[in-house]
Amino acid sequence: MKKFIIPILLLSSFIISAQTQKVFRVNILNPGAEIELPTSDNATFSAGLGIGYGGGYPDLTFNDSGFIYIISPFLDLQHKWFYNFEKRSGRNKTTENNSANFFSLRLVSRGPSIAENVGRTSDFDFAIGPTWGIQRKFSKNLHLLFDVGPQYYFDTEGNGNIWPIMVQINIGFDL
Repeated sequence: MKKFIIPILLLSSFIISAQTQKVFRVNILNPGAEIELPTSDNATFSAGLGIGYGGGYPDLTFNDSGFIYIISPFLDLQHKWFYNFEKRSGRNKTTENNSANFFSLRLVSRGPSIAENVGRTSDFDFAIGPTWGIQRKFSKNLHLLFDVGPQYYFDTEGNGNIWPIMVQINIGFDL
């Protein structure tokens, strides 16, 4: 009996201390699929593919009208470091599916446009920068993500600049 107690205690302490979880989700605001994989007890790496709406970057687009839109395929890579799992657990709030606040490093790439009302300097552009955000699981599997931060954007032609505030809002379903 004693030889079973120690492995069970070790396994249960690992499960309790491992806060982050592997999560598959489908996002509906910018339609796509995403996987979030744990990299440590308080960090994850997520990769998302989809087709989404985006605006234009000043040095990468040109247009005479006021409203700018680009609908294109995207790749979104993000490494998140969560910092309030214990606080949420202590207040009896869920931490399931990585429901917590985080800091991250995010890289977004867009491909050739499906629809747009601008000219682009290149069919591919990229943006990278730090963010602060929150993600929450509501009801059975509804997911909300919000993050904000500055970014450096650039294209394959060597054009680029800094955009002071990037905002991401995603609503989707955890599978």
